[in-house]
Amino acid sequence: MSKRRIFTALMLGDVIGHPGCRALFSGLNQLIRECRADFVVVNGENAAGGLGITKEIARHFFAQGVDVVTSGNHIWQQEGVEELFEEHKQMLRPANYPPNVPGRGWVVVEKGGYKVAVVNLQGRYQMPPIDCPFRGGKAIVDQLRKETPIILVDFHAELPQEKEALAFHLDGKVSVVVGTHTHVQTADEQILPHGTAYITDLGMCGSIGGVIGSLPSISIERQLTQLPLKNEVFDGPTYLQGVLCKIESDSGKALSIESISRQFG
Repeated sequence: MSKRRIFTALMLGDVIGHPGCRALFSGLNQLIRECRADFVVVNGENAAGGLGITKEIARHFFAQGVDVVTSGNHIWQQEGVEELFEEHKQMLRPANYPPNVPGRGWVVVEKGGYKVAVVNLQGRYQMPPIDCPFRGGKAIVDQLRKETPIILVDFHAELPQEKEALAFHLDGKVSVVVGTHTHVQTADEQILPHGTAYITDLGMCGSIGGVIGSLPSISIERQLTQLPLKNEVFDGPTYLQGVLCKIESDSGKALSIESISRQFG
């Protein structure tokens, strides 16, 4: 009887500006060693000053050991994003944008004897009204399951209800569904009935002590005046937040999910 192989995925929340990059660059290698992670997924949509990601930052992410960079609604806010998608096939944008939009929403990566699929989806509540993540996501997953049972999903969405519903919709069809976008780590990590690991939000890689990674003073002023003031990244103690998931490689079912919140940088 062959020995059961356990695949370990480290998935980290939205990287917020320079403080988030600093935490990632100073702490990721140590975290990979300590967790014995086989594969790393990071959401990079806020890495460049809080909005979007640049080619230079993306190159640093991949050089640091990140395997796939996911994103969300802010991915379009830096110049050169089309070139970034062309340069790095493992740089994703949400798959449920219309078909003619630059970039790709999923990728299959072979690493360390494993074949791993990563899917990036975006919600529609309080977000741009793009294509349905439920129908589109299910269709993509059905195709990917012909290639590999190990499928990791980053669902970039606002409402917990939408995130939970998608997780149950894909339960047993994917290994992991994690939520991103709110920058606040939730405490509901669990294994769903048919073997999919889930958490409503990974949290963020950035400075704890501000307002979801931004300066409190500007966030307060936005509320008081209702003016569209531009957020500025808060710089304080920096953390890497996310989850570590152990997955049975042959079936793709999750065996465990553990939340991570570690200070680095």
